[in-house]
Amino acid sequence: MPGVATTSRIPVDIRRLPWIKPLVVDYAFDHARVAPFFAGDPRDPGAWREAIARTRSYPRERHAIADIIAAQQQHRVAPAEATAATAWLRSSETVAVVTGQQAGLFGGPLFTLLKALTAVQLAERLKSEHGVPAVAIFWIDAEDHDWDEVKSCAVLDASLSRRTVAAGDPPGAHVEPVARLRLDGTIDAAIHELTVALPQTDFTESVLASVRAAYVPGAGMVDAFARWIESLLGARGLVVFDSSDPAAKPFAAPVFAREIERAGRTARLAADAGAALEAHGYTAQVTPQPETVALFHLNGGRQAVRIQGDAFLVGESVVAKDALLEHVRHTPADFSPNVLLRPIVQDTLFPTVCYVAGPNELAYLGQLRGVYDNFDVPMPLMYQRATATLLDSNAVRFLTRHDVSVEQLQAQDESLLNQLLAAQLPPDVEAAMQDVNQLLQDRMDQLATSVSQIDPTLEGAARSAFGRMQDDLKKLNAKIIHAAKRKDETLRRQFHHAQAQAFPGGEPQERSVGFLSFLNKYGPPFVDRLLEELTTDIGIHWVITP
Repeated sequence: MPGVATTSRIPVDIRRLPWIKPLVVDYAFDHARVAPFFAGDPRDPGAWREAIARTRSYPRERHAIADIIAAQQQHRVAPAEATAATAWLRSSETVAVVTGQQAGLFGGPLFTLLKALTAVQLAERLKSEHGVPAVAIFWIDAEDHDWDEVKSCAVLDASLSRRTVAAGDPPGAHVEPVARLRLDGTIDAAIHELTVALPQTDFTESVLASVRAAYVPGAGMVDAFARWIESLLGARGLVVFDSSDPAAKPFAAPVFAREIERAGRTARLAADAGAALEAHGYTAQVTPQPETVALFHLNGGRQAVRIQGDAFLVGESVVAKDALLEHVRHTPADFSPNVLLRPIVQDTLFPTVCYVAGPNELAYLGQLRGVYDNFDVPMPLMYQRATATLLDSNAVRFLTRHDVSVEQLQAQDESLLNQLLAAQLPPDVEAAMQDVNQLLQDRMDQLATSVSQIDPTLEGAARSAFGRMQDDLKKLNAKIIHAAKRKDETLRRQFHHAQAQAFPGGEPQERSVGFLSFLNKYGPPFVDRLLEELTTDIGIHWVITP
């Protein structure tokens, strides 16, 4: 049941989590406050019906786009369920739930998988609740050039320490878009390092075999990522789309051309929306400059396009407006949308009824309502991805037995452990400490009052002496707790065992550990278990035992 605790999951209100931003909280619990920035409240069935009608009414080259995806899938030998879902996209009745992420090594952090699973679940919900054919699509953001952001993956080793595995820098790294980078021989070394880091389980051999099948020297980084994600979720109907495919760019060319024709408007609209968000007490996620054009030119790297008078600056070259328009219209594969324009391109290609966003994405998408209107593209609903912490049964027993909430584990110190240990002290010890402290305070108050009658300056001396006595009592109490720590190593181990899983390095697990770590621990059924245990309830963080 939605929002209900079971033996394998515990719901946590996201308002308790210190890393959740106010806009995300209001989006979930007080949508009226953020309604001006979005296309509808995803908790309102009427908003879904309106979004379905909007996206169906927008003309798209459905057959051509489906052909492009089918060619990608054929190249990757995608599962039959994924190719069948692509065929559904040809129908004018079909809508899409889209999500996406960069092509992180070995699939990237856990939240990448959570995004994809949320999209799959929402597509199924659309089918059952609204009676429409719906397809889940994973858009690989393939043309970013930040190689350092995607080249590594962290896993938990046998001691639950976080170990980061990274690929080397292939030719073009840090300059060319990731879509143009091909893995070199260092990927074999990275997989070997992964093999050493992962605890050996019954599933390690098969998981590593799947990794090796996708990540091979000579393969494109994006292609390897697509194969890996498809091997896990293609059978559940997820359509994986490589957004860098040159065959798809002609369908984005009208968007690119309008961005040139109305240069500066996208940046101004997003900046104005950002200012409005800040006026509402939120933080703008992007702050584009007035001369910004929401395009990159891909030419031996990724060059920014900026307004310069009546012309444009492409990298360091001045290009006339007419010449740039002609280039965009005739060779759109030479261009890529930036963060402000990518959603417009996405929803030009696909019949998007809903986009599944992470917290930071939700913030910048709130700056794009006017941009959607500017391009006459229907804005979809935005849906918060599932958010979760995966703990083994021992860690969950520790939380429930000691009434500890998962967010209390984030602080990378032992303050919580000290509280727990103090609670374990024999009642007579704690009572005696409280009695001594109270008795001392009462007697010293009397003494301070008495001595002040002899000499007023003695009251301060008495108070100072009392302060020193209190310090000594605190030190004694600390020694007692320290002794309790030595005595109760079991509680200490349980605390660190849960903390290491929930917040590796002090960061939320879903951001700091690759989902491959959990595939290795729980095996392929892990994905199905998550689909069973996660719900599409907005505003809930799940603590799950897979």
